[in-house]
Amino acid sequence: MTLKKMMEVPYAATVRVMLASLERNLLPDAVIRQLTRLLLSSRLRLGYAPSAHLQLAQLLHFAHSLRDLPIAIKTEDPKVQHYELPTSFFKLVLGENLKYSCCYFNDTSSTLDDAEKAMLETYCERSGLEDGHTVLDVGCGWGSLSIFIAKKYSNCKITGICNSNTQKAFIEERCRDLDLHNVEIIVADISTYDMEASYDRIFSIEMFEHMKNYKELLKKISRWMKPDSLLFVHHFCHKTFAYHFEDIDEDDWITRYFFSGGTMPSANLLLYFQDDVSVVNHWLVNGKHYAQTSEEWLKRMDKNMGSVRPIMESTYGKDSAVKWTVYWRTFFIAVAELFGYSNGEEWMVAHFLFKRK
Repeated sequence: MTLKKMMEVPYAATVRVMLASLERNLLPDAVIRQLTRLLLSSRLRLGYAPSAHLQLAQLLHFAHSLRDLPIAIKTEDPKVQHYELPTSFFKLVLGENLKYSCCYFNDTSSTLDDAEKAMLETYCERSGLEDGHTVLDVGCGWGSLSIFIAKKYSNCKITGICNSNTQKAFIEERCRDLDLHNVEIIVADISTYDMEASYDRIFSIEMFEHMKNYKELLKKISRWMKPDSLLFVHHFCHKTFAYHFEDIDEDDWITRYFFSGGTMPSANLLLYFQDDVSVVNHWLVNGKHYAQTSEEWLKRMDKNMGSVRPIMESTYGKDSAVKWTVYWRTFFIAVAELFGYSNGEEWMVAHFLFKRK
């Protein structure tokens, strides 16, 4: 059945047919990309209000509603969804720094490794990081930023918080290989974790998208800041409106398998949560950088498919290996299409720099 014919069938039935075809690896990438763009177009129609007044009212309502929620929900789901696969998969797909977030491509010839480094350098520059600072990396992943800072600023002491023992073990092994002694990794759920410590610089890279109550989250983080500390936040966003990732319909596929409990902030959403911190600076990064990042992940996955297949089989079982291989490829395609939509001017990345009040 052609795509045109499929779209003439009732919507729910079309989605079911598409998902069944996807799981059997029967959909060409061109079709997946076209379907993704159709879903994104639908999301934009839902998100944009008919007037600026209503648009602002909707955003304020969303911001106020977050204050009634826990700091995070479904905290175990994203951990399983993204980190059920062993680190060996991500070593095949990501760049040399294992940066599982938007990178920065300075020019068309930049490699993924170059783009990882360029974004990590940007964090250090925009945060005013200096050698000798104490650093907290909240939601540190595989330690891309923690290790980058530890190597570049040997007098900095870095504490990373991650939610995976696998990630902690990987970071600690990498620090041993690099002879780094200024990194400490804590495994904790940031929504419930607290400590008696303060830092000169705090970084959060693509963690806020897994959170809900930004008022309470920023209040917690502010307690870990010295009077002259700065907090640097990187999160992806839509330029105008915010929404929850909700698993309601069959087409909420990304939410179900990759982003349960997630939030899509707007570019200015955190400006409404300055109870305990105050914004010092605010930047936007065009979405094309994230689109190219995810395209590079997809290329690396395809290039290393001979090594990826046995990882999928050992993780999900032989019967489900094809389905999950397709799911991960489709996830990377969807991320690329999302951030590449409208030349990167709809969905993008926001950087914030906050000081403690």
